[in-house]
Amino acid sequence: MHLIGIITRLQVQTTSLKVGERNRRSYDPSGIRAVPKLAITPGGVFGLDDENNRLDDVHHRDHPASKNRGDNAISIGFTSHYDEMRQAYGEHLIDGIAGENILIAQDLLIGEDDLRHGIAIETSSGTMVQLDNLIVATPCVEFSRYAMRFPADQRPDETVTETLQFLNDGMRGYYASYSGPYAEVRVGDRVFVRWPEA
Repeated sequence: MHLIGIITRLQVQTTSLKVGERNRRSYDPSGIRAVPKLAITPGGVFGLDDENNRLDDVHHRDHPASKNRGDNAISIGFTSHYDEMRQAYGEHLIDGIAGENILIAQDLLIGEDDLRHGIAIETSSGTMVQLDNLIVATPCVEFSRYAMRFPADQRPDETVTETLQFLNDGMRGYYASYSGPYAEVRVGDRVFVRWPEA
């Protein structure tokens, strides 16, 4: 395994970040809640605050308004990708604004090929939490418009398409799956790229 960074932020989406009527939806990050601990289960994640209160993520399969599609229960992102997004679109794209559950501090851009064998998170107790089947989190029109500060009442044009293309290929983040027992990860935990077994 190869160390690629540490967890710098954990968060959950307590509500959908896409708001409004279907043809006039916009991106609203107010449903994002940062947490010191994240519980990881095969069905998805939920946050644990300082008092150990549970904050359900809307992508958990058991959430009453679940947005779980089967491949999007856990999401990860990288600080290096946020640096690129800020250079392209502005300082309003603060770390975590895209809503990923796990944000990893990393200086280099991470591609899908780098993650093809999954990642492992070393918890404070020394156990390894294995995340598999990492796939690109395809960006949505609503976040793309938010990134470029495109007016919500204006019809999307080719600049929105260009932003969608820029945010694709992992720039916006990745989805992962988990099949192990209940586990908790914390800010500061180390993250490794997994290598295939010989």
